[in-house]
Amino acid sequence: MKNISGLLITENNFSKHIIDIKIKNEVVLELIDLFKRFDLTAIEYKPFTRFTIAKYLDDLTKNELGKYLNNILRDRKLGCFIISPEKIIKEIDDIFLVKLSTAVTHLIGTPNHDSMAGKFYARFHVKHEDKSDSYLRKAYTNMDLHTDGTYVKEITDWLMMTKIEEKNVEGGESAMLHLDDWESCNELFNDPIGRENFHWSSPKSKNVNYKVEHPIFFEDENGLPQISYIDQFPEPKNMKQGLFLQKLSDALESSRNKAILKLPVGSSIVANNYFWLHGRKPFKENKKLSRELLRIRGSFFDA
Repeated sequence: MKNISGLLITENNFSKHIIDIKIKNEVVLELIDLFKRFDLTAIEYKPFTRFTIAKYLDDLTKNELGKYLNNILRDRKLGCFIISPEKIIKEIDDIFLVKLSTAVTHLIGTPNHDSMAGKFYARFHVKHEDKSDSYLRKAYTNMDLHTDGTYVKEITDWLMMTKIEEKNVEGGESAMLHLDDWESCNELFNDPIGRENFHWSSPKSKNVNYKVEHPIFFEDENGLPQISYIDQFPEPKNMKQGLFLQKLSDALESSRNKAILKLPVGSSIVANNYFWLHGRKPFKENKKLSRELLRIRGSFFDA
């Protein structure tokens, strides 16, 4: 396993494709001090400042972390990492976690504008009651496996999700599936219907006022399967597309090779968006349930 100053790096216990990265306490303390130079308004209003705090993080790992994260995400055998402070101390608050998430993603690439939030990242709560128009905030409904960016024009190479806080939570684990572990991948990848163009739209809460068209499956530079799919947003043009989508959904949800992960507060999971799918298990009902998440998604620097 890679040895980088300031980090503890191990293979994830639930998937050989995921790398766990802990930022040592002494590095976290230095970051807390360095990040104080900029408030959150500066981070949001000045894109170049986001690269400044990313450089702080990279410098504290002797400029090795950025290269390593990019190597993980582009490696077909991996493609995913979980990064978090070694220990959650009182100085680690929601603002620090936004800045840390910003720093990590700006070592990887350029975040997309998140139309739902109106900035380069989105923060949202999952609570007991919900009146939204998508699965994102529906605590007691399974969020089926999917990729992000299916209904937008921007390139979405990677996705980060950070757990900011949670209270009174049981369940709600993250579900992850690597395409190469999916039992039905070859069958559905080779079905010509999956290479047809599908129409994709989104509900009003996403603030995207156009539709896009693209296939579900496509190939990488080595001819390996890649996927762009979410169950809620395709608009099948005919019976064969509708039945293909049902078959695809059933095959994904019935996979026995999903990694079910219970991520602690303060942790961020980052995945390649073309050969990893992600979802969420239902929560156990609790009127006081609350979880806050941060989302950043974007493209690699050379895309």
